[in-house]
Amino acid sequence: MEEKSPTKGSQHIEQLMRQLPPESERYQVLATAKQFKSSWVELGEWLAKVSNKKQFSEWGFTSFEDYCTKEIRIRRQTAEKLLLAFRFLERREPSLLERNEKRPLPDYRSIDLLRKADEREHFSMEEYSELRQAVIEEERNHPSVAKRFRDMTHSHQPEQKTLHQHRNALLAAKRLATSLQEIAEVPEELSQAVVQLIGFLEERDAERGTRDE
Repeated sequence: MEEKSPTKGSQHIEQLMRQLPPESERYQVLATAKQFKSSWVELGEWLAKVSNKKQFSEWGFTSFEDYCTKEIRIRRQTAEKLLLAFRFLERREPSLLERNEKRPLPDYRSIDLLRKADEREHFSMEEYSELRQAVIEEERNHPSVAKRFRDMTHSHQPEQKTLHQHRNALLAAKRLATSLQEIAEVPEELSQAVVQLIGFLEERDAERGTRDE
């Protein structure tokens, strides 16, 4: 199997690392950033230290966000999730930080959703426990966890759930109308019924948008 070519971000990090002493903290953060997909906790820990001590200013950066985007090449949103997920583990699940490499931690995005469930008042203890089981004990993948989190959130916000379902129906109707145009055997009245349905859904969508303004 051929090895993947390094990305521009990796090349940038490697170039910086060659200019720094390996024992320096700046070097170690960069080394961890190179492999953060498999060791996000280590990167989260380093970012917490850099943020808390404001070391980024010593290294010539105007802000923590500036440091993350320009030096270690991760977006501000990603850096925030890594920080918050790490701090959540420190506070609520410290035993997870002791896991060995043979059993990697859950996706940092899933941990961040667990953090949000812990902080939101409308999540019950039962719901939090259910989500925690999916993330930590069952080790479900992130898309599965994200869906469960959305379902729980929508159950507390019926209006948002209805809006989500409504817009999904509108997209499905538009896709159907496009497909029907390619099938000559479909009666005109059926095609028109789908067009009318789209019009109805678009009107309702516009009404909702007016109410939300």
